[in-house]
Amino acid sequence: MRELIEKAHVLQEALPYIRRFSGATFVIKYGGHAMTEPALAAGFARDVALLKYVGIHPIIVHGGGPQIDATLSSMGVTSERIDGLRVTDDHTMRVVEMVLSGRLNGEIVSLIAEYGGRAVGLSGRDDHFLRARKVSAMKTKKGNVVDPGRVGEIFHVNVDILTQLGNGGFIPVVAPVAVDDRGEALNVNADYVASQIAAAVRAEKLVLMTDIEGVRNESGELVSSLDRRTIMAWLERSVISGGMIPKVRCALEALGGGVGKVHIIDGRTEHAILLEIFTDRGIGTEIVAG
Repeated sequence: MRELIEKAHVLQEALPYIRRFSGATFVIKYGGHAMTEPALAAGFARDVALLKYVGIHPIIVHGGGPQIDATLSSMGVTSERIDGLRVTDDHTMRVVEMVLSGRLNGEIVSLIAEYGGRAVGLSGRDDHFLRARKVSAMKTKKGNVVDPGRVGEIFHVNVDILTQLGNGGFIPVVAPVAVDDRGEALNVNADYVASQIAAAVRAEKLVLMTDIEGVRNESGELVSSLDRRTIMAWLERSVISGGMIPKVRCALEALGGGVGKVHIIDGRTEHAILLEIFTDRGIGTEIVAG
């Protein structure tokens, strides 16, 4: 009986948030261990289906860096990165599309469908809805300027296909591959794609799933809420460093584009999305314009 009562308390706590966000769009960047561990992947699929059933419109943008690395390694190819972006020649781009737009996208769509969601897989090639320019040059840590190859920077998101799918009861699942003016594929960072889509659809929330709990302060403590001014100060003082830098920059860009809030959460936690969105305390770091 006590367990049943606790479940009732959980539902009561979630109800105001379900009411508040009904009809809203959430963009969720899906990656890390949440994609590679079967139990976490199944829980993610259930949670996304639940969001749709309670009236929220989720859009999923997935990564796949480790899976691409494994495929390239099996071919004897070592991939170089600059500031988290993969240097992408023509051969690597074919592998990126094969893994992201092919295998991984299909697996995620099938898993969501298995748990009752109606998912549809997309990449930027579909209706050319993600348009990007090639990044012509990047600087390495040694200060050398190099051509990163088929790496793109998005300049336009055609939201029609996403809106029509969402309104039709479907969950879009987007592989982070865009196209240039000639229709050629470009590799784009998944966090960046998620932030650009979130801004284009004026999402209520952008959720970035990672393999760490969230943003930490100078004392190493998890911070539950941050605003733009604090983030800029912490970036200047290197309080925020490493792989968290591009994530908070994507968060700030999304907020500047009209997104309500950005959440950085640990995808290794079971039901991380529901715990962050439907509970009073949450589990990660929320970022607001301030």
